[in-house]
Amino acid sequence: MTVKLKRVQSRIDYVDEVYKVLLDAISDGTIAPGTRLTQEDIAEQMQVSRSPVLQALRLLKKDGLVQDAPGRGVLVTPLTVESTNNLYLIRGALDNLAAKMAAAQCFQLDGSYIERGRVLSRGKNIKAMIDADMAFHNAIYEASGNPLIAQSAQVYWVHLRRAMGAVLQYAEQRQAIWDEHEAIAQAIACGDVLRAGELTDVHTTHARENLTERLRLLLNA
Repeated sequence: MTVKLKRVQSRIDYVDEVYKVLLDAISDGTIAPGTRLTQEDIAEQMQVSRSPVLQALRLLKKDGLVQDAPGRGVLVTPLTVESTNNLYLIRGALDNLAAKMAAAQCFQLDGSYIERGRVLSRGKNIKAMIDADMAFHNAIYEASGNPLIAQSAQVYWVHLRRAMGAVLQYAEQRQAIWDEHEAIAQAIACGDVLRAGELTDVHTTHARENLTERLRLLLNA
């Protein structure tokens, strides 16, 4: 493993922190799909013992983000076009339902979500861009009034973050994402249930097509 991981701050229980650091690095592409990870290397870089690293890797394996490697250690699970496409089909259904339910209540989304997203899209912090995108959608999930939507969506967002990290490396996609977000927010605020659902479908379709096309290019490079 050649990537550089940040040191974990001193605390009694390191497992959650090690897990979070590795999850973020896998999600934003710092640790690329297919990268081999070993307990020893991770423990040395984060300056923790191997025990919390082992437990964190087990959690990542349970999430499907790493898999056993031939010989020693684990590999970051490769991204595939098929799995990404399937994830977005499920996400699209959940997002459509949430947007319609939020629109039925004429929910007024805080404008800071859009403003922050646009600012971050002009920078280089991929993790912050992903977090801003997730925050926008989580706000709509919450506005739907159905907590099961958010609970269901979080299962898929763990994997969607990785695909987003791949496509957000390319600046030409970033502003378009927030243009679509703003249009969805406006439709919801106006109480236009039909349009909120339609715009959400367009948004998730664009995201799915852009991500799968980018993955095809990367996998065939």
